[in-house]
Amino acid sequence: MKYSKIFQYAYLVFAVLFIYDGISKWNDGTNGAYVSFALAALAVFIFFFRRKFAKKIEKSNNSK
Repeated sequence: MKYSKIFQYAYLVFAVLFIYDGISKWNDGTNGAYVSFALAALAVFIFFFRRKFAKKIEKSNNSK
């Protein structure tokens, strides 16, 4: 279970990296900034989804 928490926060790290990539592409004027921002938004969404799902599973395991 501890590994899943580490991977949850890895999604936030990837989101920060994609945001940095998007900003650097935006400032350089190259294409692809929107793709980086979309991937960052997806990574944040996955983080919150997995966190909610893990809490639901943990609550289910504790009630048994």
